[in-house]
Amino acid sequence: MNLHVLLKPNSRHRQEVIENDDGSLTIYTKSPAIENRANKEAIELLAKHFNVPKSRVKLIKGETSRQKVFAIDER
Repeated sequence: MNLHVLLKPNSRHRQEVIENDDGSLTIYTKSPAIENRANKEAIELLAKHFNVPKSRVKLIKGETSRQKVFAIDER
């Protein structure tokens, strides 16, 4: 399953995954977008949100962008 995500790093009060009306997700992370920290936290939050191990969540597109595509292997 591929997920279109808007990542909002460096959030002061939130650390959560929000489902939007169009089927995409918005992820708020407390980590800054430095040294891939926000992407790693986004993977952890997605794994927790979908109840899968972190190893099944992969970043497919948008490593340096706020618009990202993640893949979740649901085996």
